[in-house]
Amino acid sequence: MKRHAPATARNSEPLAEVLAEELPDRGLVLEVASGSGEHAVFLARRFPALGWQPSDVDLEALASVDAWAAEAAGANLRPAIALDAAQANWPIAAADAVLCVNMVHISPWSAAVGLFTGAGRILTSGAPLVLYGPFIEPGRETAPSNLAFDQSLKQRNSEWGLRNTADLDELAADHGLRRTARHTMPANNLVLVYRCE
Repeated sequence: MKRHAPATARNSEPLAEVLAEELPDRGLVLEVASGSGEHAVFLARRFPALGWQPSDVDLEALASVDAWAAEAAGANLRPAIALDAAQANWPIAAADAVLCVNMVHISPWSAAVGLFTGAGRILTSGAPLVLYGPFIEPGRETAPSNLAFDQSLKQRNSEWGLRNTADLDELAADHGLRRTARHTMPANNLVLVYRCE
């Protein structure tokens, strides 16, 4: 059954514009935590020269991704695979880019650790790990709406919450990645790009 994520309609185009600058021209993109699958379909259409591999830990999300994909019928969009970012073993050995949209703040820190560990393992030199979502940045004012969102996430689950970019940068360095870009996005979101060294 297809799921709908209302934010996807708002952020797909701005995200695609940034990805046009950051993704390789050809190769395989692993999308971690594909959720409803709407981004996967939209972005696979936008980047037909790239193979698009959606994934998620949630079985209902995987079914939604495949339902969206069946409608789209894009040759470059692969069937969704089960992938838990926090686990050491990923069902994919290599990728030319990793994309993760709106995951690190609604999952335990172990998922962020696993994301950077896995990306550091499967990406080749210079390949990007692209994160999209709300973050807290040292030395920059956090929007009141993001602070409220952070509090609401922590009330729902004490392991959730907006991640500090300094912590992510340190985590990246521990796994052979370095932040190379920061893009401001609508609704107080950011795209952070880390590249494998």
